[in-house]
Amino acid sequence: MTAASFDDATADDTDADGTDTGRPHPARVYDWFLGGTHHYPADAEFGTRIVELDATARYGARHNRWFMQRATRHLAGPAGVRQFLDIGSGIPTEPNLHRVAQDLAPEARVVYVDHDPLVRVHAAGLLSGTGAGATAFVEADARDPGLILERAAEVLDFTRPVALSLVAVTHFLTDGDGAHAIVARLLDALAPGSHLVLSQLSGDQETAWVGEAVDQYTTGGVTLVPRTRTETERFFTGCTLLAPGLVQPPDWRPELGVGETRDGTRVPLYAGVGRKE
Repeated sequence: MTAASFDDATADDTDADGTDTGRPHPARVYDWFLGGTHHYPADAEFGTRIVELDATARYGARHNRWFMQRATRHLAGPAGVRQFLDIGSGIPTEPNLHRVAQDLAPEARVVYVDHDPLVRVHAAGLLSGTGAGATAFVEADARDPGLILERAAEVLDFTRPVALSLVAVTHFLTDGDGAHAIVARLLDALAPGSHLVLSQLSGDQETAWVGEAVDQYTTGGVTLVPRTRTETERFFTGCTLLAPGLVQPPDWRPELGVGETRDGTRVPLYAGVGRKE
């Protein structure tokens, strides 16, 4: 498939549920990176192009996922958080966030948010949580925090702490979208003691391929915005970053890892967890 063909999707590239299968989608490309099966040829083609630019892309995707799991173990464990709002949840990959949280705290309540129709199709797999807790799915775009908060409030109590997960999401939000304002709006709705779990593609580490990846995503109809450490830290305004601060995903509390592998390869993402004061 040529780069131009990503822009030539027709009715023949539309699934029965309205999913545009002729264009790559971040959630489905991520599924391909993770070795999943819920993606289309355009997603696999696009993922292959990224791997050709950076052979460690799949390694980085796995470590981004493992970062989410370690952060959830800390929050559902020692931090005592019992409510989770996962925006840009993506296609279910075991163990998903609610599995990790409810293994430690069966009463945990989890709301997943995504706007890819294919994620909606597989949402039933997300909803099989514990009887003591709750697991729900909201179809909404990250650019609409008002709708997200309104729908999530049907399951979560915003007068109590919530863990807000934005893992590999903000680099798909442009400054024109108001990326920092969106995160600030979400955090503003959360009670003190809430936490922000966030990872963001780095724009100031030694990653020459990132510029080419941005061009590839743009060709595929997806905007990708790398950010510097300072720009990423701005997302945590009003929060205190937990140790070890803003680091590469493999370096965030590796002692909490389960079944992970690492070889010291650099992962060009910033990852951190902040506590709202």
